[in-house]
This record gives sequence, C-alpha cells and structure tokens, in this order.
Amino acid sequence: TDRPAAGTEPSLTVAAAPGAAATATASPGRSGPRAHRSTLAVDSYDSHTRRAVIADKPAGRGSSAPSAAPSQSSAAPSPGSAAPSPGSAAPSPGSAAPSPGSAAPSPEHSAPPPGSSAAPHRTAVGDVIASAPAPGAPHGLLARVTKVIGAKDGGTEVQTEPATLNAVLGDGTAKGDVPVDPSSFAVDKLLPDVKVSWSSRGDAHAGPEGATVPLGSLRLDVGAEVPTATDAPASATASVHGFVQIAPQVDFAYGGTGGDAPPGSAYLGVSGDWTSGWSVKGRAAAATGTPLRIPFAKLHADPVLQVGPVPVVVNLDLTCYFQISADGRVTVDVAQSLKGDFKAGGTFGLARGWTPVSSSDMTSTPVRASVSTAGSVRTALGAEAAVGLYGSVGVTADLAPYLRGEASGTITAASDGSAPKAAGTWDVYGGVDLSGTLRLQLSVFGTPVVRRSIPLGALHREWRLAGGKLSA
Repeated sequence: TDRPAAGTEPSLTVAAAPGAAATATASPGRSGPRAHRSTLAVDSYDSHTRRAVIADKPAGRGSSAPSAAPSQSSAAPSPGSAAPSPGSAAPSPGSAAPSPGSAAPSPEHSAPPPGSSAAPHRTAVGDVIASAPAPGAPHGLLARVTKVIGAKDGGTEVQTEPATLNAVLGDGTAKGDVPVDPSSFAVDKLLPDVKVSWSSRGDAHAGPEGATVPLGSLRLDVGAEVPTATDAPASATASVHGFVQIAPQVDFAYGGTGGDAPPGSAYLGVSGDWTSGWSVKGRAAAATGTPLRIPFAKLHADPVLQVGPVPVVVNLDLTCYFQISADGRVTVDVAQSLKGDFKAGGTFGLARGWTPVSSSDMTSTPVRASVSTAGSVRTALGAEAAVGLYGSVGVTADLAPYLRGEASGTITAASDGSAPKAAGTWDVYGGVDLSGTLRLQLSVFGTPVVRRSIPLGALHREWRLAGGKLSA
C-alpha cells in the first residue's frame, strides 16, 4: 500500500498548525505518544554549535515561535514566581531547591549563576524538543538535549543533537493530507516577466489572475525569449509564453511501535492538482543532445503540520522551468494545455524498508502544432519539487508535462479538426515524465538510515495527439 496504518484508526490527528503553533517535548522513559505541549520557546538557535536558548513564552507574551518543555521532574519555578518564605530552607549555592519528594538535581540540570535573576524554566538532558520555525531555526527544530549549560539571556542555554520523530510520536499513529496555503510561499522570480497569482481562504487573493484562480491554488505566468544555445547546430531564437497552476499538499503518515524502536510504517510525499498551458513560437535550438532548461521561478514554504501535540515542520521547495529540445533546423508554432494531478513520495515498512511512490494522471486539450522543415522539437513546462522535514530533504520529484513534434517537409496541422495544409509527414505527441529520488534524510522518522539515494523510478506516459501523411 502507499500509506501506512491501513485499517487502523489514527490516534493522532493531522492538520495545519495554528499560526502560533505550540512546541512539544518528550522526556525519557515515557510510553505511548510521548510528547506534551509546552509554553516554552526556542529564543535562539545556532546551527553551527547546535546550542539553543530555551525561554518561557506564555500565551500572549512575546514570540509565537514554539519551544521545548522540560521533563516533569526538572521543572523549576518560572521567572517572577514567589520567593521562598522567610525561614525556609535555602538552596545550596548555585543550585535550585528540589521540589518536595524529588531527587536532588543532577549536574545535567541548569542552575542560575550567582547574582542572576530568578531561575528560568529548565530542561533536562534527554528531553526532545519539537519546535516550529524559530530564530536561527527557520525550518523548525527537532533536537535532543545533551547538556544543560546554564542561564543565558533570560532563558536556559542547552547543547543539542539531532533527534527523530519516533522520540516524540512514540507508538502513536497518524495519517493526513494537508494543503499548503499558497499565500505562504516566498517567490523568487528568476526572469523579469513572471507574474504570481493565488487564491486563499477568506476570499483572499493576489496577482493579475488571483480572482479567477481556484481556491488554494498558486499560479505563475511567464513570457520570455529563448536564447540561442551554445554550440547549437543552427542559429535560432524562440519565444515562450505560458502558465503553471498548482494546488500542492503535503502527505504525512506515521505508525509507531513504541519505545525507541523504529516506526512500523511511515510516509512522506507531495501531491496536488496541476494545470498548465504554454506555447512556443519561432526557431528553437538547443545544444546537440542537451535540452535547454530555463528556470523562471523558485518557491519556498515551511508549512507546519500539527500531529497531535507535535508541530511537524515540512520544508517544500518548487522550481518552475520551461525546457526546449530541438535540432535547430525547425520553425515551430506549438501550443499545449494539460490538467490533472500527481503524487510523489516514499513509504516505509519494516519488511521492505523505504520504497518510492509516484503517479500522475494528466489529460490534454486539443493542441495546434505547426512545424516547418524536417526536424523535431520537444517543449516542456514543468516543476521540480523537494519536500523534507526540519530542514532535511527527504523526497525530490520532477514533474514535466511535454509536447513533442516530428515532421518532414512543411506542414501546418491541428488536432482540433481543422484541415492541415502543405505537404509532408507529421506526428504530434503529448506526454508527462515524473522522476525523483528518496534520500537518506528520511531517517528523521527514526527509520534505519538509507545508505544510498533510491530513485523514484521514471514514470513516463505519452499519447498521440495528431499525425498523418499530408499532400499539398
């Protein structure tokens, strides 16, 4: 199956996290779904040293970036809490007084230095932090505390190491598909004539096509001159105009087995609805044997999934491009429109390990194609996607709907029923390629490390749109 936990009722809900997603933390020795929510926050994180400062951020006070909670046995009075009553036992120098009945604090617990303000909340060695994006950790943070250093900047400084999801999700199960809000994407336009439109919840929309874009969709329109490729067999230029419209969603699933054991199942992928239309006109050329690929926009978003109490940060990157491959001798006037959906990801099971999942169902509208002089041309308007967790790439995918034409002689043909003109033989095909890779960083689930990248496998579909023998 493509998804784990089939036939079982998920015990943890999967949904888009609220704007101020709470942090979760897990403490050693707990069973079941280990994590619990916390009002603490990651005030800062240094990715080079892997040190974090944890501070108290109650609701409605300060940053919305979530943080880790301390273990049950290591909680200390929050800043500003009441001082000990007169005559009460004073703590030993440099240490906090233990709560009644608790064990004396171990050296791993933080303690405020002499002369510092009231002790901040503390965290303990072994605690696992799951945080939404925070200062210094723009892609979220999933880390285990290895050392408590001490008080700093009104919080507690800790040394961390990377952790895995099974440490916070435990033996819980979860499965869900969460749409990515199109307004959350940061767009880097790589060509001057790129227009961005989107439509989101609450009748919010932006861009020249925002009022007509379907809810939850992001659209990019592009128009550009295609330069002559280096070492092309003939001097040639062409213009490209088109659009890509996508409604992406993140697919996530987890089936825990308890303890520190790897999960019994897991899934991570990206899917969505796809619509595109483009035209190429002029003399197209590319270096012999090498398609000319021109990226026109890069997009990035860090949607946060709320998996039970745990904020799971997904990192999604999209690079939209157009591509032309031709023999440099043909003059073309081609147009293509496609609509459908796609899915790419990886699924994990104890028996088979990580295996790829990829599918695409596209339909094409009638296309007009004009090819002059013997030769061939192939054009594509596609997108590369990379999806990962907490800053590590787990799955990459390249979706490339294309149009391919071959001709001898001079022809003008159409698949919409209009009469062709001129003479020669011709064929026009539509198609879609979907390829990608599973990467070792998927071990963030707590599964065994993938020692090599695993190809998704090339999914290739092609259909004949028009063709035949023509006479003048």
